[in-house]
Amino acid sequence: MSSNPTNKETVIFSEMLIGGSHWSGVIRRGTTLRLTDLEGGANVSALFYNVEEKLERYNMADTLKGQHTACLSSGDVCYSDMGRVLCSITADTCGWHDTICGVSDAAMVEARYGRLAYQQGLNEYYKNGYDSLINELGKYGMGKRDIVSNINFFSKVIVDDNGSMHFVEANSQADDYVDLRFEMDCLVVLSTCQHPLDPAPAYSPKPVDMTARYTGTAPANDACRLSCPENERAFINTERFYGLTVRAK
Repeated sequence: MSSNPTNKETVIFSEMLIGGSHWSGVIRRGTTLRLTDLEGGANVSALFYNVEEKLERYNMADTLKGQHTACLSSGDVCYSDMGRVLCSITADTCGWHDTICGVSDAAMVEARYGRLAYQQGLNEYYKNGYDSLINELGKYGMGKRDIVSNINFFSKVIVDDNGSMHFVEANSQADDYVDLRFEMDCLVVLSTCQHPLDPAPAYSPKPVDMTARYTGTAPANDACRLSCPENERAFINTERFYGLTVRAK
């Protein structure tokens, strides 16, 4: 396999995350990370941080209000709290990714599925999203205060007129995928634990494939960039951060 980073077919890495696992790593600007639901019904809880200054991180409120949406799909971007674009959703076969429900914790998992500790279940023990994210953040000197509102890729939650939230089953099918093109060098933290509102009667988190490829950065006519004026300004802010010459329209 070629290691030339200018080759747009170059696979940087490919890895399967089993259900209930967690992962973190640095994804560089110009790299697209594809997450693929291998069996259907997966959930990937994700957090993003500027790797150069981790106090800059994904901001749910700005991401939603800037793009006038309550969920994410193709054409949307993930804003940081500094008004920059951490990553863009360049392709999506699922169509709806939850932004409002957070992650499960140990008490929630035990109440719903019972308790299976490592001493009894070994690698099959029951994990939860919160502790999974904490485990990964600890590798970078981060902790509880660094957990912010996350994205739950492949999951769909709707809100009715009374304000009640409802989990939509079978939102993601086997082989559905979402492509995240990174516009900044980011620390990416993932958990494949079940969604906190998943009504499944059994503990059964699903596996996900992740494959990173070099694809280059957003061109001037990029659909994510042009989807709304707020996105264009955020891309300009991002390019200025990297010392690029840009001209506001």
